[in-house]
Amino acid sequence: MTLVKRRTAVIAAGLAAVVSLTATACGSSGPSSGGGATAWALTGGDEQTVRTSFEAAGIDAQYFGNDAYKQKVRTAIGANEAPTLIFNWSGGMLQSWVAAGKVMDLSQEAANNPSFVDRFLPSVARTGVLDGKTYAIPNNGMQPVVLFYNKELFDRIGAQPPKTWDELMALVPRFNAAGIAPFSMGGQSKWPQLMWEEYLVDRIGGPEVFEAIAANKPGAWSDPAIIQANTMIQQLVDADGFVRGFNSIATDSNADTALLFTGKAAMYLMGSWAFPTIKQADPGFIADGKLGWTTFPTVEGGKGDPADIVGNPANYWSISAAATEEQKSAALQYLREDLMNDSYVDSLLAGGSVPPLTGIEDKIAKTEDPEYLTAVYEMAANAPNFQLSWDQALSPGQADALLTNLEQLFLKQITPEQFSDNMNATLGQ
Repeated sequence: MTLVKRRTAVIAAGLAAVVSLTATACGSSGPSSGGGATAWALTGGDEQTVRTSFEAAGIDAQYFGNDAYKQKVRTAIGANEAPTLIFNWSGGMLQSWVAAGKVMDLSQEAANNPSFVDRFLPSVARTGVLDGKTYAIPNNGMQPVVLFYNKELFDRIGAQPPKTWDELMALVPRFNAAGIAPFSMGGQSKWPQLMWEEYLVDRIGGPEVFEAIAANKPGAWSDPAIIQANTMIQQLVDADGFVRGFNSIATDSNADTALLFTGKAAMYLMGSWAFPTIKQADPGFIADGKLGWTTFPTVEGGKGDPADIVGNPANYWSISAAATEEQKSAALQYLREDLMNDSYVDSLLAGGSVPPLTGIEDKIAKTEDPEYLTAVYEMAANAPNFQLSWDQALSPGQADALLTNLEQLFLKQITPEQFSDNMNATLGQ
C-alpha cells in the first residue's frame, strides 16, 4: 500500500504512468523467463531501499503501482508465472495462495536459522504465519494508519488536533469556513475509505467485531458497531468533511498527499508511508515543523482501546512454489543476508520508515526524524491490537465486495443497513 514518491503531484501522475507502461511492456519475469531469481514490488514508499537491495543481490525486479500490482499478481500466480519473490500483505490473499500450494513453506529455514524470524517484532512476524507455519517474511517498514495534519492550517484557525470524534466533527465547519478542506481523501482508489471504517468500528465495538466477520459468523456485518460507524461516516460526508471531488482523486498519483502539504486540506488519514512520501516531495514541509501526526480519535461510549491501531504490520515477501531450486536458493539467500541488514535498516530509517525489528531504539534516536519514527515504533510495538487492513485480511472476493460497498456508502448510494446486508451475503465466500 505504498505511494509513488514525486516532487509535485503533476510529476507524480506523469511518472506513475511511465512506470506502469514500462512494467507492462516488460511482461512477466516469472520462473519460466530464466534461471535467475525475480521479484515484483511496488513503486513509492520504501521502493528505493528495496530497489537498491535487489540490485546488490542481482535479483531482477519490476515495479508497479498498488492497484495494477494486485491485479497482475493474482493472474500470474494463477497461471504459475509468479516472480520468485512475491510481494504481499499476508491475510486472505496469502491464505488462498497457501491453500493452493502456490508459495513455499519457510518453516524449515526459520527452524535452522532462528534470527530469520526472531529479529522481527512478534506482532509483525506472526502475520506471516498460518497454522503454525511461516510463509512470509516482513520486507519493509511498519505501516500503522496515522492521522496526519497541517500544523500551519490548525494555527490559522486557532485549533488543536481532535482527540474525540465530537472534536473532529466540530472542526469540520471551522475549516470549511476558512476555505480549507477538513480532510484529504483519494476516494477513486477506494481502499483509503476503508481506514475510516476500520478505526470507527474498532473504537466503537473493539476488535471482536471484525474477528466475528473473519470467522464468518452469520450476520456479523450487522453488528451495531458497524451500523453506527457507517452512520457516522455518512454524517461526515454530509458535513463536507472531505475535499470536494474526493471520489475522483487517485491515491497512486499522490494527489491526495499533496493536498496536505500544499495547504489545501487540514488533515489526512493515511498509512505511515505518507511520511516518506511527503519527505521526498516537499522536505521543507517536514523540516520546518509543519507536519503533525496523532492517533485516531476516541468515540464516546466506545468499547475499543484507544491505543488500538489499524493498517499493515508491514508488507511481506513470500517465495513462489513454482520457482526453480536455483531461484529458491537465491531468494532465501536474499532474505537471510540482504533483507534488513544494517544498510537496509539505515536506508529505511533515513527515508522515514520504521523497520519492524527488535532493539532498534538507539538507531531511531540517531535519525533525522527521531520524534516521528519513535512515535510510529511505539505505536506499533505497544498497540493492544494491530488490525491488518480488512481488504487484506479477507478473501479477495470479499475484499472486492467490501471496497465496492464502501465506495457506495461514501457516495450515499446505499444506507448503512444496505451495506451490512450486502456484506453479510459475502460471508463464507
